[in-house]
Amino acid sequence: MSKKKIFISQSNYIPWKGYFNSISNTNIFVVFDEMQYTKRDWRNRNLIKTPNGLKWLTIPVEVKGKYFQKINETKVSDKKWNKSHIGLIKQNYSKAKCYKETIDWVEDLYMNCNFEYLSEINLYFIQEINKYLNINTEIRFSKDFDLHEDRNQRIINICKDLNATDYYSGPAAKFYMDEELFRNNNLKVHYFDYTNFEKYDQLHSDFEHAVSIFDLILNEGDDSVNYFKK
Repeated sequence: MSKKKIFISQSNYIPWKGYFNSISNTNIFVVFDEMQYTKRDWRNRNLIKTPNGLKWLTIPVEVKGKYFQKINETKVSDKKWNKSHIGLIKQNYSKAKCYKETIDWVEDLYMNCNFEYLSEINLYFIQEINKYLNINTEIRFSKDFDLHEDRNQRIINICKDLNATDYYSGPAAKFYMDEELFRNNNLKVHYFDYTNFEKYDQLHSDFEHAVSIFDLILNEGDDSVNYFKK
């Protein structure tokens, strides 16, 4: 039987290259936005490089205090955020190697991004960036599955519904994964290695891996996938 590899993660805003590298190395990517929205996290923000160091691009959202708020229930609070973000990207990447051939595409993405909910924005960018990078991995959504209360069992249920043979996750999941439970359900667990990515021609002083995928695309254009790991 051929392997069927599943990657499950919450949606992030314009994620770093490791996120897309993970999607590209699996058959199905499940967006798990039934999880609680967390402040000061990657859900609504990411980093770009500037001459003065790293800078957060943050989508302003409505947060209802201590109320349990799912990621996919989180609304944008300022509809002009997209114009601000593309302005900062253009300002700080105008000297990037592939700026001229990529900036119109990036700007169009932002100008056409008028969604009400954070999950819609994140998915829009993820799907369009996948197309640019020729990533054809199928995308599914956690809301379409029976979600068990136990974290491990939730993942197992999704994998079984998708007839998966292998489950892939980031290295941080090692702290809570019950690998024996997965083995008992005929699922092999794998952890992505996010170290030793190859450096590329990046602007603004010391090299930084943990920045938005747009940093790689604006600097390397069509060659961006050559800096992914198999």
